[in-house]
Amino acid sequence: MELSTQEQEELLGLLKARFKKNRNRHKGLIWADLQAKLEANEAKLWSLDQMERTGGEPDIVSYDKKTGEYIFYDCAAESPKGRRSICYDHEALESRKANKPENSAVEMAAEIGIDLLTEEQYQALQTLGNFDTKTSSWLKTPEVVRNLGGAIFADFRFGRVFVYHNGAESYYGGRGFRGSLRV
Repeated sequence: MELSTQEQEELLGLLKARFKKNRNRHKGLIWADLQAKLEANEAKLWSLDQMERTGGEPDIVSYDKKTGEYIFYDCAAESPKGRRSICYDHEALESRKANKPENSAVEMAAEIGIDLLTEEQYQALQTLGNFDTKTSSWLKTPEVVRNLGGAIFADFRFGRVFVYHNGAESYYGGRGFRGSLRV
């Protein structure tokens, strides 16, 4: 869970370029402050690298003044390609008798060190652009829904966000998940 010095430099260069290109996502924030925080936390850099490697295109979307943390979301136009065709969680994966997907959203997020976006976070992301116009993303599901066997996902169609439900064990080639990371 460590990046080489070269990998760190490449990732920081990529994040800096994305930061400059998409200033509308993080008005008023200064790259040098964020970079210093990233360089001081190798575990978070590793998680950002995993977000990038799986197609998430992580970018800073806000700053929490109370905690002093920068908040990254996956900002790829479509649900991250390296995180699709998965069911919701381990319980759902184990419940499948045939045609099991390789992994689940909750397990992959834990492996990467990120959290699934909540419904509220997904709505906030959509104010920064149009995401998931051809794909969909699993969202952190309320326990009451999950206890009944379901899970929620969302996408952007017809100029608005739609939040749906599905059996947690279902999976589709066009459904993955988006994550968040606090640094």
